[in-house]
Amino acid sequence: MRLPETVAKQIIADHQRRPRHTGPLEGVEGITLDNPGCGDQVTVWADVQGGRITGLTFSGKGCAISQSSASLMTVALTGKTLPEAQALTGQFRAMVMGDAEGTPDLGDLLALAGVSRLHARRKCALLPWQALEQTLHRKA
Repeated sequence: MRLPETVAKQIIADHQRRPRHTGPLEGVEGITLDNPGCGDQVTVWADVQGGRITGLTFSGKGCAISQSSASLMTVALTGKTLPEAQALTGQFRAMVMGDAEGTPDLGDLLALAGVSRLHARRKCALLPWQALEQTLHRKA
């Protein structure tokens, strides 16, 4: 499943211009990852209470894909249980890598479905998700 291209571009541009859930979370250590190939950088902070992501924020610099992916991720996963977040992360990764079609469960994350055709941009879209995975792994 894909969104119409114009809708996808609008969502990506909106999240790049007005990113959601930015800045550090007090009392939570973040994970910073870089993509040396293009200069993208993202730091992700995740607060997990009772097996649920109660806070998820980011800060970063880079291309529209990496920054909008981070913003969309924070919106999609805040409030999710860890199993729900892992399932959504797996669906997103499969869509971006071109291994599976996106599903309605992904919501606005479907805006990034077109990245699957742009091999160099896959790393941009996945960078914040990799930082989140490392953050959650450290908390486990």
